[in-house]
Amino acid sequence: MWTIITNWFSSNMMRLICWGAIAASVTAILLGASQSGRTAERYDQLKKIVEVKDAQLHATMDAPRTRDDLVKRLQDGKF
Repeated sequence: MWTIITNWFSSNMMRLICWGAIAASVTAILLGASQSGRTAERYDQLKKIVEVKDAQLHATMDAPRTRDDLVKRLQDGKF
């Protein structure tokens, strides 16, 4: 019995290795695709965060520095 199994295994070794390589390749491609999807989502979130921070910094730069500046803006109607 053992000789039959070893003879079958040795004659089909290359075929088994090929099927294993194909399975590993498909698995790697699927895992890579899911990882790239997660990376794209993270990139979109990071892009939104940076846009919000830039808008906040821009608003801070345009803000009045003192109370007198605020009063002048309110009187001119620019605020």
